[in-house]
Amino acid sequence: MKRKVVDDALEEAKIMGIRNILALRGDPPREEEYRQNTEDGQEEEEGIGENNDDFVWAIDLVRYIRRKYGNYFCIGVAAYPEGHADESHPVDQSYEQDLPFLIQKVEAGADFLVTQFFFDVHAYTRFERALREHESGVFRRIAIIPGLLPIQNYQILKRTTKLAHCRIPPDLSETLEPIKADDENVKQKGIEALCGIIREILAVKSDGPRGFHFYTLNLEKVVGSILEDCDLIPSEPIAPDADESAIDESPVTTNGIDCSSFNHVLYGDLQSLKLSGLPTSRRPSTTDNHPTTTHRSCSPSQILNGTHPSTNPSITTPLREATWDDYPNGRFGDARSPAFGTPVSYSLSSLPLTPAHARSAWGEPTSPKHITSLFTSHLRGSPPSQLPWSDDPNLSPETELIRDHLLFLTEKRNWWTVASQPAVDGLPSTHPIHGWGPTKGFVFQKPFVEFFLPLSDWNDLLRPHLTSATIRDQVSYYAGHPSGAFETSEGNREAVHAVTWGSFLGKEIATATMVEEVSFKQWCEEAFGRWEEWARCCRQKEARDYLRKQREECVLVNVIGHIYREGEGDWLWAALREVAAQKIEDGTRSGEGA
Repeated sequence: MKRKVVDDALEEAKIMGIRNILALRGDPPREEEYRQNTEDGQEEEEGIGENNDDFVWAIDLVRYIRRKYGNYFCIGVAAYPEGHADESHPVDQSYEQDLPFLIQKVEAGADFLVTQFFFDVHAYTRFERALREHESGVFRRIAIIPGLLPIQNYQILKRTTKLAHCRIPPDLSETLEPIKADDENVKQKGIEALCGIIREILAVKSDGPRGFHFYTLNLEKVVGSILEDCDLIPSEPIAPDADESAIDESPVTTNGIDCSSFNHVLYGDLQSLKLSGLPTSRRPSTTDNHPTTTHRSCSPSQILNGTHPSTNPSITTPLREATWDDYPNGRFGDARSPAFGTPVSYSLSSLPLTPAHARSAWGEPTSPKHITSLFTSHLRGSPPSQLPWSDDPNLSPETELIRDHLLFLTEKRNWWTVASQPAVDGLPSTHPIHGWGPTKGFVFQKPFVEFFLPLSDWNDLLRPHLTSATIRDQVSYYAGHPSGAFETSEGNREAVHAVTWGSFLGKEIATATMVEEVSFKQWCEEAFGRWEEWARCCRQKEARDYLRKQREECVLVNVIGHIYREGEGDWLWAALREVAAQKIEDGTRSGEGA
């Protein structure tokens, strides 16, 4: 990061009256990983920006802020109760190994510590005790704020703990594993688990200020429930016009610096929910553990189980905007939600693998045959376990049910499929493959498939077929190109297609997966960006040029079939197989054996 960027950010913070700064190193620049060794032995850098060696570690930023602004800012730094999760040395992960660096950050001017999230409360209490009793004495009075990750669903829990090398205690795993497909139950057990952690920490005597940091992922409802259950919000109601009373102004001094602004605890939002009649306690939910794609992992959006609009004033009608972020919103979610998108990312790259691992797993392709072989092997459950467009190494069990159709499109036409699901017509919510949500429910799915295909195939084959009078009323589609060109079958830009939904006892219809224009366009930008990321991983110029050429000659298409009733679920696949089997004159990569 350039110094000017840091200076501008700090000046803007000062102008706005922001006095608390969390100084993090963040992800290290990936320029070194992308630096190419060309055939003649010379290093080549592609699209690499300038690096600022002034800010290599968090301590450099702490020192810089202190030197330039004195005691104006109250500076926080990161701490790791289970050790820093460096990918290259996960086995050696331990807080003892990190302690010398943490001491240096505090001595350089840090005023408080915010920890990485954890679920092993004993690991945290050991860590805090070790800091308080450390012979250096630098941690004796410093504020140590435990970081907590509310459990929104089982999928996010597994993914984030894996990325952070965070241990899940056996008792928590044993509690969640049997109910992992029931998001409502997982969320409730997660609230209980977090409340237990908080109560254990509060029971430990602390010489310094005690607080908690929640990694909300822009999803505040579970946090509200935890605050209520742990009595962390004021017992006395706050009047709507008494804004001043919502803030605790008691000063806090840490390391000789007045950090009173750091101790501000804003309760207004939670109280406003109560005053407006919106519940802050736990709300019935659906699930987003249901695997909505057979190729990519995602966290589907949920439409909340609020009441229907009514003219009866006795019926609470929460605005959708106030409740749409109760549940994690992934690629196939509601794009208007603040939580829309990938829940957690720990990398500046959108690829699921590092450049070195990518070269090992995917090679350096120079032909469609190479890429097709990667897709077909992946679909058959063989290596590579992840493709550039896979966020999770595990194929959904649904893949086996439509694998032959996907292989036909891939092998026959070099149509590279990245997301799909079969039709489901009212199966029990406890079904071992398709089930999701609470028990005593029924789930439904429309079939869909998303794939890259050559621009020539789109223009000459697929688009004419999808718009033909024979099937245009039974399908919807979205198509995008890296140039920004976009096309859809929908005349209404606000159209939203529910492709996974469920009916549960005592609840409204719950939509778990949807496809619509805004989210598709956003995914298009990322999906085509991954071609470029892949190209930058390659050492051979021929491979880099080939992948960039494919990117420009591809169209990404999502086709939704509206026929899903039992006995008719294969209709979409039959229609696509029919068009894929056609022959056309010329084509950059279409046809058998290309």
